[in-house]
Amino acid sequence: MAQVAVSRSIQGSLLCPSSGSARDRSQNLLKPPSFASTVLPSHGKSSKRSQLAPRSFQISARKSAPSEVIPVSPEDDPKIEQHLQHLRGVQPLGENSAGMWSKPTFRRKTKIVCTIGPSTNTKEMIWKLAEAGMNVARLNMSHGDHASHQKVIDLVKEYNAQSKDNVIAIMLDTKGPEVRSGDLPQPIILNPGQEFTFTIQRGVGTADCVSVNYDDFVNDVEVGDMLLVDGGMMSMVVKSKTEDSVKCEVVDGGELKSRRHLNVRGKSATLPSITEKDWDDIKFGVDNKVDFYAVSFVKDAEVVHELKNYLKRSGVDIHVIVKIESADSIPNLHSIITASDGAMVARGDLGAELPIEEVPLLQEEIINLCRSMGKAVIVATNMLESMIVHPTPTRAEVSDIAIAVREGSDGIMLSGETAHGKFPLKAVKVMHTVALRTEATIPGGQMPPNIGPVFKNHMSEMFAYHATMMSNTLGTSTVVFTRTGFMAILLSHYRPSGTVFAFTDEKRVQQRLALYQGVCPVYMEFCDDSEATFKRALDLLLKQGMVKEGEEVALVQSGRQPIWRFQSTHNIQVRKV
Repeated sequence: MAQVAVSRSIQGSLLCPSSGSARDRSQNLLKPPSFASTVLPSHGKSSKRSQLAPRSFQISARKSAPSEVIPVSPEDDPKIEQHLQHLRGVQPLGENSAGMWSKPTFRRKTKIVCTIGPSTNTKEMIWKLAEAGMNVARLNMSHGDHASHQKVIDLVKEYNAQSKDNVIAIMLDTKGPEVRSGDLPQPIILNPGQEFTFTIQRGVGTADCVSVNYDDFVNDVEVGDMLLVDGGMMSMVVKSKTEDSVKCEVVDGGELKSRRHLNVRGKSATLPSITEKDWDDIKFGVDNKVDFYAVSFVKDAEVVHELKNYLKRSGVDIHVIVKIESADSIPNLHSIITASDGAMVARGDLGAELPIEEVPLLQEEIINLCRSMGKAVIVATNMLESMIVHPTPTRAEVSDIAIAVREGSDGIMLSGETAHGKFPLKAVKVMHTVALRTEATIPGGQMPPNIGPVFKNHMSEMFAYHATMMSNTLGTSTVVFTRTGFMAILLSHYRPSGTVFAFTDEKRVQQRLALYQGVCPVYMEFCDDSEATFKRALDLLLKQGMVKEGEEVALVQSGRQPIWRFQSTHNIQVRKV
C-alpha cells in the first residue's frame, strides 16, 4: 500500500476560519430574525451572511452531466441508484454550480429514525425495516408497556447480532409531562360555537365534559387562552373556570377521541420534565442498555444535568437527546443543547405552543446551533403523515424531507407512519429515496465550517477539520478507528463529502454511531499491530464493496483515547486500497 504521512505541521499551511460564538453564528445564519432570535438576542457586531457561508473548494472544471427528473416513490429506488451510477465522478463548478449535481454517494448519509409500534413490532417487520433503511429504532414510552418494549429491544439486539454489515441503534423516548384528556366511551363530534368543559375530576366522559389527567390544569389556564387539542386538530377558547373545571367554546371543531394531547398556546405545563413514570422508563432503559434517551419537554439544562448524573451513578454511557417542543425551552435553547448530546426538533408540540409560522425558522436555527456545537440533531413529526393511511406521500412532505436533509440534519424521523400506519415499509423507502436523491444534489468538495469552540482545547478538532479538507480535495472516504466514537462524531459534524468508515471494537459505540450523518460504523476486533489492523479494515471494506481496489482513503489517527500512538502524536494518512 502506498502511504503518505501528513504531520502536525499541516496546521501552519491550512488555517481554520475564525468561528465566533456558536450562539452568534446560529442566529446570524437565520434570516429573517425568528421568534427564538428575539428571545436569544445576539451580542457584539453583526456579520454578513457571506462571511459565514462555507467557502467552496473547487475540484474539477467539468460541468455536471444533464440529469432527468426522477419521480420519488418506493419503486423508483433502483432508478435512482442507476442514475447515481451514471453520474459517478461528476463534480460541480464550485460556488457557480447552483443546482448542478455533486459527486454522488451511494450510501445514504442522513439517518432514518423509525418508531416501532403495532404495525412493526414483529421480527419480520423489524428485519424488513432495517433492510429498507432504518438506522435507529425508537421506543415511544407514551404507548405500550415494558413487556411490549422489551420484545422490540430483544428483536433489535437479535438483528444486530446476526447482521454482518448493518447495525440499528435503540432510542427510548420518554413520555414527559403530557396533559391529556381522559377516556371516552365513544368519540365526540365537536362543532364551532359549542360549549365544552374539561374537569380535573377523574372518570368523567360525557358528550359535553371530559376529565384531564393533570390536577393543576385549572391553575395553568386563564380566561381567553387558546386551548389546542390533538396538536391543533381542534381548538377552543377558555371562557370561564371554577375550582375543578374549565369551560371552553369550540373554535375549530372535529372528532374528539380518548386521551388526546392538550396544549395552551404560548404556555407550558408546570409539571417537571421528568415524571415518576419517566424515571421508571429510564431505569428500564438502563437495564436494557439502550443507546439514546429522547427526553420530552425539556425546559432547562438542569433537567439534562440531573439525568446525566443519574446515568453516571448507574455506570452506563447512554447519550441524551433533548426534545425541543415547549415554549419554555426557547429562551434556554443554548444552555439546553450545550448540556445534551443532541436535540430533536419535535415540531408537533412546538407548533402548538408557539405560533406555527415560527416552526420552520426554529428548525433551521436549532439545526445550525447543533451543527455549530458538534451535537446530533433530528427533525421529527409529520414528515410523512399522509402515509399513515395513503400509500404515497404529498409533494409538500417530500419537500419537507429534502429541506431537513439540505439543512444538515443528522436524522429524520417517522412516528405514526411506522408505529401504526398502513404502509410502514413504503414510508421508509420514500424517506430513503428522497434523502438519497437530495444528497446527490448537495455540492461536494466544500471547505468545512469551523464548528466552534466546544472542541477548541483538543487537537482532534484540527485534525478532523484537515482530514475533511483532504478527503474533500481528493474525493476520498475517511477511515477512523475509535473506542469512544468521539473522532467519528467530530468528523460527521464537519460533513465530509465521502463516507466516514468508523471502525470500533466496542459494540455499544458501533450502535451509537448509527445515528450520525455520513458515518458507517463497523465492528472489528483490534489487534496490537496497527498495520495489521489497518490492512484488515481496508480488506473488509473492499470485500463488502464499500470501496474499490485502487481507491484512496484518508486514514485519521487522533481522538481522546490514543490507539497505537502516543498521547501527543496525531496523524493523517492517505492510503490506496
